[in-house]
Amino acid sequence: MLGAMDTKPMVPLAFERKQESEMRAAAAAFYVSMRARRTVRDFSSEAVPRAVIEDCIRSAGTAPNGANLQPWHFVAVGDGAIKARLREAAEAEEREFYERRAPEEWKQALAPFGTDANKPFIETAPWLIAIFAVNSFENAEGHKQQTYYPKESVGIATGMLITVLHQAGLATLTHTPSPMAFLNKILGRPAREKPFLLLVVGYPAEGAKVPAITKKPLSEIATFV
Repeated sequence: MLGAMDTKPMVPLAFERKQESEMRAAAAAFYVSMRARRTVRDFSSEAVPRAVIEDCIRSAGTAPNGANLQPWHFVAVGDGAIKARLREAAEAEEREFYERRAPEEWKQALAPFGTDANKPFIETAPWLIAIFAVNSFENAEGHKQQTYYPKESVGIATGMLITVLHQAGLATLTHTPSPMAFLNKILGRPAREKPFLLLVVGYPAEGAKVPAITKKPLSEIATFV
């Protein structure tokens, strides 16, 4: 019998090695798909099946994380009344940000994108996914268990969630009003869970437009030595 501090049992790795040609084709095809992903601010109210959202969150839950403590919690919000409350709270923080807290340099950086304190997409989009980093939890013995690298782990899981939602045919927007304590209050999450971001999910609105931007080339974002 394994004790609490014993090594976990090991199982064979399920890994299918690809031929180099398959690897290159898969990597190239994935890049083509992902470079088409864009942050959307104009959402359709068209419904998205809950089952799709469930599978996407399941995928996010496979992310690597500190000590396999899986320090995340996802709250998927489809209820209109709750979305209205979240919009009201988020816009209150955003008005404070734009009017008082935001440095001028930051506002200048945001200006080309036309963002402001109004966030109608929070109510319009069929789903919001509030993502929390779990800093501690009560273990099986009833003791407080600290998690390890929660921010890094949740960041990886969030990236995977955005990716799988895109692959499923949905658009997303990462929304980070600051502070975000209203998410704990409205969604009934404990203080030991720290809001990471609010992910807006759905189909783009008919005729939705996005800024004409480019991404840095590989030579500027990577070094091979």
